[in-house]
Formats: sequence, structure tokens, C-alpha cells
Amino acid sequence: MIRWLSAGDPFPPVSTALRSPPGLLAAGADLSPARLIDAYRHGIFPWFNEGDPVLWWSTDPRMVLFVDEFRVSHSLSKRLARSIDDPLIEIRCDSAFEIVIRACAAPRGDGGGQGGGTWIVDAMVDAYIELHRLGIAHSVETWIDGALAGGLYGIAIGRMFFGESMFARTTDASKLALAHLVAFAKSEGMPMLDCQQQTAHLASLGARPISRVDFALQVAALVEQPSIAVWPERLVWSRTARARTRSSRTTSMTSHTRNTDGNTA
Repeated sequence: MIRWLSAGDPFPPVSTALRSPPGLLAAGADLSPARLIDAYRHGIFPWFNEGDPVLWWSTDPRMVLFVDEFRVSHSLSKRLARSIDDPLIEIRCDSAFEIVIRACAAPRGDGGGQGGGTWIVDAMVDAYIELHRLGIAHSVETWIDGALAGGLYGIAIGRMFFGESMFARTTDASKLALAHLVAFAKSEGMPMLDCQQQTAHLASLGARPISRVDFALQVAALVEQPSIAVWPERLVWSRTARARTRSSRTTSMTSHTRNTDGNTA
């Protein structure tokens, strides 16, 4: 039996989340900024369908991407290298947040986000737009020849980034955005990105599951650190980051089996 939350009720301990459905912790309450911020600070996220009550989750294990373990494929490495000097490719922050979240919400079957975007209902869109207005939700966007080609959005609290969803309109567009976010996170002392759900697509990029206990402990420490004061308008994949990623990719390929699910995000 899950706990029903009324206004003002605290979340139950994440250790009480159900095993079936796995990770379901509570239902009810609202998507106010205060409620959402409190949820993320405890490693909890909302996920529900249109017409359902708000459902709150704390999965075990939890899929995360440690920035030092980000895996760049050969094709993405070449695309990143070309993007350094290509004036037609820009990676922007927060220039089109609402467009990004609505693109993520559009039904699709490309595997580029959790649930193909179908869970990002109107109430969720409105709630995260408000968090963006407050400087807590951010988008990272790939622009090619002046058009939005792909991107992602998530929540930043302290030195923790909680990824929500991504989309792509052209091959590798969301992966370019993620690669730049990883490089920025590394430069800002943000060691881990929350990916929530286990998918082959995320695993192919270097994400892996960790226990809920481990995740909660790390989140508790990271959210107490000072938040990034100003997110830049542009992110640049530096040649230094490129060299580091090449080294990390070589190491990863010797210790992991590459996933070849054909995702073009």
C-alpha cells in the first residue's frame, strides 16, 4: 500500500518504495515548485499518465551517468570534432526551454527519453516551465543552421543534475547536447547526472545502475553544495575535453561491450 500525500505531508522514506510496481513511493499532492524541489533533493521524481494522480518514484537500482564514464562512440567523436569549428552548429543553454520540453513530450518511439515522452503531461510541462523561470530547470539545445535539432532538459540543485528527457530531430543531436552538458558538468564539479530509468540507449552512453542507498547518499551530499550561479548561453566542446573523452572512450571500450541498438538520438 502506497502512502497518499495531502498538501504539506512529507515524503515517506525512499526505503518504503514498493517492489511492484518497482520504485513507486507515494501518490497525490501537487507539482508545486516547493514539492518538486523537495522530491529531487531526496532522489524522488514524478512520473504518471494523463488522468492519473501524481505518482512519485524512487527506483532501485537507479540509472546514473558519472561524467568520467561518459562513453563517446566513434561517430559521435567525429561529430564533436567537426562541431568545434563548424559555425552552423551551436549548443545553447536555456534559449528555448518550453520548446524543448514540448518536443520531449511529443509521442515518439525513438528511445530518446523515458517512455517516449508520453508521460510528460500538460501539468508536468507547466510545472517544469515554472521551475525554469525560477532558474532550477535547464535545457541544453543543439542548433544546426539556426534550427533546433535536439536537446534535453533537467533539474539542477547544488552540484547535482537530474535529467528528465531528451529528443532529437536529426542524428546525434541530443547526444551532442548531452556531451556538452557532461563537459560542462565536469568543469563545474558536478560528478553525476541522474538518468532515472534503465535503458539500452543510456547504457550505450556509459550510464549504469547503482543502488538506491548509494544514490540517495550521493544526492544528499551534492544538493547541499552551492548551485551553479550562472548557466552560460553557449556551451563549447573544448579540445581539452575532446582529448579527455577520447582517452575515456578507449578505456571504456576495453571494459564494456558496446551497445548497438541503432538509436539515432
